[in-house]
Amino acid sequence: MWTTILIIAFYLLTPSFLIWLTKKSTFLNRLGVVVLAYLTGLVLGNIGILPKASPEFKALLGARLKMPDIELQQYLASAQISTTDVTVNQISGLQDTLMTSTILIAIPLLLFSLDIKKWLKLAKGAFLSMILAIFSLLVVIFSGFYFWGSDIDESWKVAGMLVGVYTGGTANLAAIGTALNVSPNVFLLTHTYDLIVGSVCLVFLMTIAQRVFHIFLPKFQMIYKAENKMHLPDESNNIENFDPLFKRKLIPDLLKALGISALIVAIGGGLSMLVPKPTDTIVAILTITTLSLAASVIKPVNRLRNSFQSGMYLIITFSMAVSSMADLSNMFQIEFLQLFLYVFYVVFGSIALHVTLAAIFKLDADTTIISITALTYSPPFVPTVAGAIKNKEVIISGLTIGILGYAFGTYLGILVATILQSLSL
Repeated sequence: MWTTILIIAFYLLTPSFLIWLTKKSTFLNRLGVVVLAYLTGLVLGNIGILPKASPEFKALLGARLKMPDIELQQYLASAQISTTDVTVNQISGLQDTLMTSTILIAIPLLLFSLDIKKWLKLAKGAFLSMILAIFSLLVVIFSGFYFWGSDIDESWKVAGMLVGVYTGGTANLAAIGTALNVSPNVFLLTHTYDLIVGSVCLVFLMTIAQRVFHIFLPKFQMIYKAENKMHLPDESNNIENFDPLFKRKLIPDLLKALGISALIVAIGGGLSMLVPKPTDTIVAILTITTLSLAASVIKPVNRLRNSFQSGMYLIITFSMAVSSMADLSNMFQIEFLQLFLYVFYVVFGSIALHVTLAAIFKLDADTTIISITALTYSPPFVPTVAGAIKNKEVIISGLTIGILGYAFGTYLGILVATILQSLSL
């Protein structure tokens, strides 16, 4: 009882502490709250605080995350497992519940603030860059699957998750992983390798990418004249600002957003019960995404303050929960080398192809950089990279691309996974 309360409290309250840390440290602020949460979870899961499953229990568990209580008691009675394994099973079940609930509720919260009509009127260059980025991603996803697909467990699911994470970030990765019933180990390794490779790529984008891209692409100032400068919306400055979450006067809006999100999740869950497994989870995810987009068109819902920030807070919680289940010793086993190579190829291969296509279509370097950032890392990273390349004018384009990626990345990822599954049969 007390263990359960402490674990839940840790996962739900630690994001507040991490947000506070990013306000106190410039370095941690650049690193980002989501990355900090992921690192916190990795430390928690690998320093011995949480109990470890015995080899016997791991063998009995297989690819499952949690063993049913009836089966668990049978193995315990026959002395095939220990009481520690029972505790491990309980904690894993709690972590799984937190992962599932936080990501399902976060999806609507992240999409409520989407203003489709407004964003459809933005500069065509940003949308062209987004299309080229997605096209480049799909090319390397399919070609990489040809190279390494046969050597990676659940490779078609991995491909779908990579499409999701590189069109919308962790939210889409988690949604697709949940929809496709990806095994915990494959999900964790894919997410871990994405973090490793993504960190290297982010450093590149924030440091020398602009100078490198200028070799092939024109400068932003050459494409957009001074008189055509965009007016930045207020949300571009507030999208990574969590301060409103802790203001009492905004609690009513927060409760409304959570209530509507919970209702949408309930509808998605109800519809999923009408179809057989494993289709039920896919129906739930796609229903939640569709209803959330529909709700964003309703002005009172669209104008709810704190919906995006509260969604990101749940993403932080999810990141800690999922990373705390990772066994770092598995990262360095040779059989996972192909998965690492696939992730590396997808990240840097898609960037290389995107830049090549941008040169053909004469897109500027800054728009290309910000579209890569928005799709690969999600909207919260857009202001940071825009500041690093010293061009605040691209923030609105980055936010547009990133949030549209949130909206449609889940559909695209599941579609790609389904196509690759049929091709591999």
